Amino acid sequence: MLYAILAYHEEKIVESWTAEEDAAVMTGLLKVHERLDREKALGPSARLGTTGQAVTLRGPGAGMVIDGPFAETKEQLLGLYVVDCADRDAAIAVARDLRRANPTAVYEIRPVRRYIPGASLPGMQA
Repeated sequence: MLYAILAYHEEKIVESWTAEEDAAVMTGLLKVHERLDREKALGPSARLGTTGQAVTLRGPGAGMVIDGPFAETKEQLLGLYVVDCADRDAAIAVARDLRRANPTAVYEIRPVRRYIPGASLPGMQA
């Protein structure tokens, strides 16, 4: 089953890292990425740009584009991974591996279902 692992962190803390500190975290994360890639369990992953570069589309009709993600939280979504794991426990184990490389981050684990227009989700009636 596919799981999304969403990486949250306080953006100001990440931005305060020196180039060496950032590289050390990225090196640790790369070790997890390489293992997952060898296991053919790593799907798309990305390091997102800053929330200062983000915009949100909301509202009726064509909507209105407004600055920022408007999250009421200390932590911001800074990256994501899609991993193919046997079950939730295996996905949690991957998140723990990522956390060892970046111990001050928060990782949210969610099942991912492929969206197919018109198809019902498992356990739901059409």
